[in-house]
Amino acid sequence: MSEINLRSSSVPVRETRLGSITGYAGTASNLVDCARQGCLKEKKRSFSQCLGCSTSNAACTLVLIQDAAVISHGPVGCSGCLHEFAFTYRVNGVHRAVFEPTPRRIFTTDLGEKDTVYGGGEKLAQTIRTVFKRVKPNAIFIITTCASGIIGDDVQGVADELEEEIGIPVAAVFCEGFRSKIWTSGFDAGYHAIARKLIKKPVKKQQDLVNVINFWGADFIGGWFKELGLRANYLTPFATVAQIASSSEAACTMQVCATLGSYLGAALEQGFGVPEIKVSPPYGIAQTERWFQELGRLTGREEEVATFLSKERERWLPAIEELRSKLAGKTAYVTAGASHGHSLLAVLKELGMKPVGAAIFHHDPLYDNGAVTADTLQNVVNDYGDIPRYTVCNKQEFELVNVLHKARPDILLARHGGMTLWGAKFGIPSLLIGDEHFGMGYQGLVQYGKRILETMENDEFVKNFAKHAVNPYTEWWLAQEPYTFLEA
Repeated sequence: MSEINLRSSSVPVRETRLGSITGYAGTASNLVDCARQGCLKEKKRSFSQCLGCSTSNAACTLVLIQDAAVISHGPVGCSGCLHEFAFTYRVNGVHRAVFEPTPRRIFTTDLGEKDTVYGGGEKLAQTIRTVFKRVKPNAIFIITTCASGIIGDDVQGVADELEEEIGIPVAAVFCEGFRSKIWTSGFDAGYHAIARKLIKKPVKKQQDLVNVINFWGADFIGGWFKELGLRANYLTPFATVAQIASSSEAACTMQVCATLGSYLGAALEQGFGVPEIKVSPPYGIAQTERWFQELGRLTGREEEVATFLSKERERWLPAIEELRSKLAGKTAYVTAGASHGHSLLAVLKELGMKPVGAAIFHHDPLYDNGAVTADTLQNVVNDYGDIPRYTVCNKQEFELVNVLHKARPDILLARHGGMTLWGAKFGIPSLLIGDEHFGMGYQGLVQYGKRILETMENDEFVKNFAKHAVNPYTEWWLAQEPYTFLEA
């Protein structure tokens, strides 16, 4: 188990804390075996096309807090990723009954050439004062960038000084892009600041409250919890500072995606005594059953859970069987972040489909809770068998294109925008669903299965698109082994 140190101003990156990697090509079962045996090694690339930035992931955890403000301490261009989530806030709020969302409070210190020479500390302090005066937030987060990290500004010192001056939490979030090759280290940086500065010691336990660490999906979970006499405390999109502060009073914590919530779940357990559900999230029948049973155990609702699951089986299994008969043997390829990508593979296997490969952005051999039962890839392999052509690559699209050219699946499933384009260029029906809750539980299998079927049946557009699309990758590259630039 990785020890969570909330006294430290920053959290160690995943490479050093968890042994996470971005380079691997083989089978899923071999990757799991290497992780369990402690022999997993990073394979470097002699050519790299792109790299995700931790700053945007830190912003993902912070920008959607309703009554907080976020300051990007760096050049104005580095604040661009924050505005992406402002759009997400407006579009997805209605799905969580947030019909009048507060305006996003996003600012930048706009560091220039002079600031990089003489330091931007005073400019940061003045920005904090201006933000507090202008929008009266209940907390302020300072996201560091490569520029502020390189010049060595004392961001933590400024944050501590201004916190005392203005009387609200001011948290430094150390997430410079060069800090880690594992883009999800940014999630950890954001949640570390939240755990240090916002979460309070529990006044009393609320035995019906369950923390849900998630992105911004629709409230399917709240409907399930209502039947079980529970309430969902979503962290952090659409939450308030007060809601986050009281998360220490919850009966337990669940994660929709372990890649996102690994750190915060462990911090809540180690720092505040809130137990974490240490099994895979409920995608696919096997994992749904395990997850709900663990939820029942931790909340003292075993009988209610058993009754709920019985009703869910009766309601949804006939539709699942019908979908299986239509999808059996169909092939699919998945590209996504780690844990959610594993969840999509479970959904495909449960629907009788055959995953012919996956391009997953990184791999964590361990999670911060230290529980092997939480290993989402291991659980998929144990429940459904191996996955061939399993690749760990940090969005290296040149590898994805090469694999798709050879594998030619019946459908491509993607988690992030821009990836489905490559399937369409080859005439492969491609599906991107931004709501990470959409495939959860028995209901989620039916929802996802129907969308997959609709996408494959309506393939005329991508077939015509492929006839006219220009592929920037030449036959020279497409004829080669996809992992030519990945060391052996």
